[in-house]
Amino acid sequence: MSGERIGSGRSGPARLAVLASGSGTNLQALLDRFGDDGDPSGMVVAVIASSERAGALERARRSGVPSHLLDAVDAGTDVERIGALLEACRADLVVLAGYLRRVPTAVVRAFRGRMVNVHPALLPGFGGQGMYGLRVHRAVLEAGVRVTGVTVHFVDEHYDRGPIIAQWPVPVLEADDPETLAARVLRVEHRVLPAVVSALARGRVRLEDGRCRWTEPWFVSERFIGGGDEPGE
Repeated sequence: MSGERIGSGRSGPARLAVLASGSGTNLQALLDRFGDDGDPSGMVVAVIASSERAGALERARRSGVPSHLLDAVDAGTDVERIGALLEACRADLVVLAGYLRRVPTAVVRAFRGRMVNVHPALLPGFGGQGMYGLRVHRAVLEAGVRVTGVTVHFVDEHYDRGPIIAQWPVPVLEADDPETLAARVLRVEHRVLPAVVSALARGRVRLEDGRCRWTEPWFVSERFIGGGDEPGE
């Protein structure tokens, strides 16, 4: 489906399946954006969690969205289970929102150009296997860089190496520790990820010849208001 509009050939909003492993705050940002009376370009139709302790399951329940638990650790089982769930919910777009398990190659290939991930740093720096959560922010601080940020990218067969769709910088402050930096970066994730998903659903961006192609700047229609560490016009 590379190069095609999400949901091409069908009417109505793009059907979004969200994969999550943690508390689900990015899932909540998507539920808020695409909920009733929200952005009509998409709707969350399924939540798939990799742990029974994932707060994303409770968020899905409160929102009335069907949720599913992947309790198997075998990669082959994941291929069958995730593939079946995505097919059953007729997902147009798959969003990895704090999902810590590697997505099986067969599933990635089936959704090439329709699967995205959010990462709490400016890739290609501070990414790769094992780089998630506070590990990322600790590495940023140890490296002494002055700017970090958020990246949303297409998912491919390698950790955090898929074509970059959008990025937004977040300053690293002198007094930051991993927790304070994580909190500021997360606020930006909550704004950037839904905006990118909306753009994908509307056909404003696509994967073409292995690269991200925009038909217009992704932030034109957004109204981001923040205190210097969040997206703004």
